[in-house]
Amino acid sequence: MSVIDILTRVDSICKKYDKYDIDKQKDSNVAGDDAFARLYSSVESDIESALQKAETAANEKNRASVVAINAEIRRTKARLLEEVPKLQRLAVRKVKGLSGEELAARNDLVLALPDRINAIPDGSAAPPKQSGGWRASGSRTEIKFDSDGQFDNEYFQQTEESSQFKQEFSLHVTQDQGLEVIAEGLDTLKNMASDMNEELDRQVPLMDEIDTKVDRATSDLKNTNVRLKHTVNQLRSSRNFCIDIILLCIILGIAAYLYK
Repeated sequence: MSVIDILTRVDSICKKYDKYDIDKQKDSNVAGDDAFARLYSSVESDIESALQKAETAANEKNRASVVAINAEIRRTKARLLEEVPKLQRLAVRKVKGLSGEELAARNDLVLALPDRINAIPDGSAAPPKQSGGWRASGSRTEIKFDSDGQFDNEYFQQTEESSQFKQEFSLHVTQDQGLEVIAEGLDTLKNMASDMNEELDRQVPLMDEIDTKVDRATSDLKNTNVRLKHTVNQLRSSRNFCIDIILLCIILGIAAYLYK
């Protein structure tokens, strides 16, 4: 058997068993008419994204960021759980080119999705599991007390520890109320500061425009003063020249009169 024959047989065998490869089947049907493959691919990507966010939340030190990430993960999990019934309906739908074994494999994939989704860490405490089938017993009416439901006053007497605990609890309640009032006041101050900041941001362009106009007016005033000073100097020099001419004429007249 030649190498070409071996390669041909290997290729035919691979093509024969390609239909059992879920990943290749999903990739080949994402852009086709297989709605199950498209939806399952979207759910898979969302699960991977949620797992990455859970890992980020586990490494995050900021509690506020952790709470926000966990809330987003819980919303994603709820949305993915809503997609499971759709996948169940699409898994049993016959698709051209799929065998019964492939449809059964799809059903198994869908059945495993809820456990995978619920296994994503979201910061919420897991519900306690009942061990050994024990259940909390309800009230038993057949149990009777010797006192017939009547207790002495010593059962209700306050001890020193209980009084101290009550005082501390009242003090904590008062402190909590005071802190809530302070928090409300700080929120009000924060809102006022934000409003003032916005108002200042709106006033800054107006102040810049006023400064520009003042600078322009100052420059115009200086130029006007210079021109006015120059005009006054010219007027004064021409007036002196006229006075000099008049005096010269008077002197010449007096001299002519005396000469005659």
